[in-house]
Amino acid sequence: MKIAADRLLGFALIGLAAFVAVQAINLEVPFNYEPVGPRAFPLGLAILLAALSLALVFKPGPDGHWPHGALALKLLLVLGLLLVYTMLFTRLGFIPTTFMVVAALAWLFDATWGKALIAGALMAVGSFFLFTEVLGIALPTGYWLNAII
Repeated sequence: MKIAADRLLGFALIGLAAFVAVQAINLEVPFNYEPVGPRAFPLGLAILLAALSLALVFKPGPDGHWPHGALALKLLLVLGLLLVYTMLFTRLGFIPTTFMVVAALAWLFDATWGKALIAGALMAVGSFFLFTEVLGIALPTGYWLNAII
């Protein structure tokens, strides 16, 4: 039974990857990005998702059990944190939102608060630098920072 569920999930994820790829290709940008445009990142994720989904279809995992108890609660909290991330991303900006969510995720998976805050700061600043300086992708600074500047 689990093998059929794995394959069904794999096909559903391939459909999601196709949807993301079509949306990325249809993305209209009013100005030119150099060297990498805004289509590259979602297209790359769609390709990766499709490849991993094919692996799930052709080589399903062994039978397993649904998570329960503390692990199920942690997974629901991860989902909630990712939803909060998407809602606050443009309002607060990339760096503060990424900092808060990464720190919360690290703490959720048993890091101390000190290590979680360090991980959040390093991930937020490091990924901001990677996206803006290396890849040339503009990220939101947040409405609050725009009001100050």
